[in-house]
Amino acid sequence: MTLESLKPTYADVCLASQRLAGVAHRTPVLTSQTFNDMVGAQVFFKCEQFQRGGAFKFRGAYNAIAALTELQRAAGVLAYSSGNHAQGVALAARLLGAKATIIMPSDAPESKVKATRGYGAEVIHYDRATEDRTVIALDIQKRTGMVLVPPFDDHNIISGQATAAKELFEEVGELDALMVCLGGGGLLAGSALAASGLSSTCKVYGVEPEAGNDVQQSFKSGSIVRIDPPQSIADGALTLAVGEKTFPIIQRLVTDILTVTDEQLIQTMKFFAERMNTVVEPTGCLGAAAVQHGAIKIKPNQRIGVIVSGGNVDLLTYSRYLSMPI
Repeated sequence: MTLESLKPTYADVCLASQRLAGVAHRTPVLTSQTFNDMVGAQVFFKCEQFQRGGAFKFRGAYNAIAALTELQRAAGVLAYSSGNHAQGVALAARLLGAKATIIMPSDAPESKVKATRGYGAEVIHYDRATEDRTVIALDIQKRTGMVLVPPFDDHNIISGQATAAKELFEEVGELDALMVCLGGGGLLAGSALAASGLSSTCKVYGVEPEAGNDVQQSFKSGSIVRIDPPQSIADGALTLAVGEKTFPIIQRLVTDILTVTDEQLIQTMKFFAERMNTVVEPTGCLGAAAVQHGAIKIKPNQRIGVIVSGGNVDLLTYSRYLSMPI
């Protein structure tokens, strides 16, 4: 497969950037000398916890809904999500005048459920251990005619998520490596597309929880591997399989897939809180944890980008993580 045959393309990323201009926040890029000294590299954190809706997911959701026709938006939009995509779709739908219904697992963080409802969406719960959210979504779609906005496996979602990495490269220049949080692969595929257009020698890595390494298995085997529902504190990355649209891009443009443990995620959460004064949810710590805990070999003074994907975490849960003796 050639780079030119991949869809979406870097041109689609640029189009998404135009749609999101003045709507999505151009989130800050932060650095920490303490972190740099710890790992022996220059690390640039693209802080999507400060994005509208608290995560990068708003970018793809808005781009996808904005690309719909007026008739499609009038029918309403439907999504399934453990939290951040839910909030992104709910907020984007409200801004674009569309009704939103979100299917969320019954164990989704309560703070994310409240935020999704707060943006005006209807929330329908399901049991992720015994029910299939895609089956539920298709049933609702058939009955109502609502348009499904997938969490990751959609060209407009991918190109929208890519704008976070695009902004990072535009601000700090070319990088030696880029670390990206990984669930279904929308952010990773999009980030790899952004790198192909702005920093072609940059090595792009996806990072997923060790307990849910479906993409790592897929990457090594060369075909999509589906796993049983994983258990990890990284609730935004608990997908069962990588997307059919995201995987070809990942195969072609990503260097490797790495994993980190829940304990390592908690240590990185603590670092963000104690040394950078910022709240990051467990999933948002995946890329930073891989750097902090040596998942990749780092050469002195390498320039490394990290996409910090979100900061939506229940405060009681967050305080419990920070108090754990690790």
